[in-house]
Amino acid sequence: MPRRRPLPDAVLADMLGRLATALAAGIDLRRAWASEAARAPARLRPVMEAVSAALAGGAGLGAALAAAGAAFPPFVRGMVAVGDETGHEPETLRSVSETLRAQLRARRSLRQSLAQPVFQLAVAAVVVGVLILVAGLLRDAQGRPIDLLGTGLAGPSGLARYIALLTAAVVIGLLGTRFAVADWRAGGIVRRVGALVPVVGPAARAAEAAAWCRAASLASGAGLPAGRLASLAALVAPGLALDPHDLEETLRGGATLADAVSATGRFPRIVVEAIDVGELTGTTAETLDRLADDLDDEARRGIAAAARGAGFLVWAAVAGLIALVVVRIFSSYVGMIQDAARGI
Repeated sequence: MPRRRPLPDAVLADMLGRLATALAAGIDLRRAWASEAARAPARLRPVMEAVSAALAGGAGLGAALAAAGAAFPPFVRGMVAVGDETGHEPETLRSVSETLRAQLRARRSLRQSLAQPVFQLAVAAVVVGVLILVAGLLRDAQGRPIDLLGTGLAGPSGLARYIALLTAAVVIGLLGTRFAVADWRAGGIVRRVGALVPVVGPAARAAEAAAWCRAASLASGAGLPAGRLASLAALVAPGLALDPHDLEETLRGGATLADAVSATGRFPRIVVEAIDVGELTGTTAETLDRLADDLDDEARRGIAAAARGAGFLVWAAVAGLIALVVVRIFSSYVGMIQDAARGI
């Protein structure tokens, strides 16, 4: 049964890297794939067997990967098919493997940058819950619970409502994130507004441009025409998609790829300049590959800076919360003392 979800990038990167080494050493493709199938975990056996069956039927590796359904991402299938067409399977497989590893490093850097703010936010949420529960144990002079946070939530019932609200907020946040990512890739309002946010906007644009440059570099190095290059690059950077037919028409009209890319208004200037230099010198693939590394570094720095800013905001919110609780407890007891004094 074809797999409905793509294989993890780490698994794909290792698998394609080993295949590249085996093919470069002269090992037959079917034998090399059989070796990969033998070492695959049980949960991946159906995928590996589907590819093996297609290879045994005479299909190329690109067509064989397509037979496994969505197990292999479109970009991987497209680039492997290019390797089949050009007769450069080992080089293409190695390049795709390196591209996947670069994407893994970028995501790992993002997770590491966001780990501390997320942890601080989780601790803050727990602290609020504890304060709500404790508030149900404290009483003022009239025997009423002391509302430490001024939210009207106190005691077990207040904690239950707080957990329900927190759960709803998390669900809404996750759904909102998915919508925001999809809208960003489609070039919608989230992209237009997000691009204006300091630090975050430039980092997101740099990460997207890096993915496009890396894919375009692979396609250019394989000698693909501009339309095919645009199609493959759009698979990893939908927000920078170019219509292949319009692009081909523009180029036939005498424009350069740099002109066509610049006319969209969606590509960073540094990418346009790199394409222009690459076309003039005949080193488009090498130029875009170097630029992709630079953009990855820029994105990592921006994400790290945004994470530090988010961590500071969470810390400030927790500090403000603690100060609020102290003031409210102090005010409550002062009020109790004043009431007692008036009663005397």
